[in-house]
Amino acid sequence: MLVRPHTVLAGGTDFFPARVGRAIEEDVLDIGGIDALRGISVDAGGWRLGATTTWSDLIEADLPPLFDGLKQAAREIGGRQIQNAGTLAGNLCNASPAADGVPGLMALDAEIELASRSGIRRLPLAAFITGNRRTALKPGELLVAIHIPRPVHDARSAFLKLGARRYLVISIAMAAATIEIVERRIAAARIAVGACSVVAQRLPALEAVLVGAALDGRLGDCVDRSHLAPLTPIDDIRGSAAYRRDAVLILLRRLLLEFAS
Repeated sequence: MLVRPHTVLAGGTDFFPARVGRAIEEDVLDIGGIDALRGISVDAGGWRLGATTTWSDLIEADLPPLFDGLKQAAREIGGRQIQNAGTLAGNLCNASPAADGVPGLMALDAEIELASRSGIRRLPLAAFITGNRRTALKPGELLVAIHIPRPVHDARSAFLKLGARRYLVISIAMAAATIEIVERRIAAARIAVGACSVVAQRLPALEAVLVGAALDGRLGDCVDRSHLAPLTPIDDIRGSAAYRRDAVLILLRRLLLEFAS
């Protein structure tokens, strides 16, 4: 007998809108009531974000400035009702190029924990999302947690998004940054851009340039067009590829200036 795989459901904020006007024919497994998959914990190595932790849970959690950028992104994910229902893991498994949570988590060096009957494995977020609506999930696997390592130095993060209007909109471009700070200088930087490639991308050349830079009003000047080489924006209904390149350059400069204050 052929057993069809189940569609795993948590918040359902993408699942149900995609099926408006037609019957749900697939087998659905709702994991939203599994308490062990929800919540945020911390130990000496870092933070563990349970898969079904909602965006509202994250916003309301007592977390250090390292998570400020991810909280800013959480506030951009739909309205309050969506934030109350939508989950961190759902945003990743949906694997949209415009998923607001991905750049922030990527800039936090997030690792994904996957579990199955055969065991547990972890991989970087950059390796988990493999394309538009595609992930590295294997048959029988479930994303159970997101792990954020503790940085070596004091760290802060920030997030900026551009859409056709201020709220309740799909991103045209977005950027997230995490910086580690020693004596008002950047000791390490992680920068990620979303909605400008099939998968959100880190900008290693910009990260390298930022190391040693002072946290002052000239920080935004560190960004150069050559740093955008990993991006492959497209033309679509929300904007042209050229517009996205111009927009993300400005977003990155403004984002870095937030750390100078």
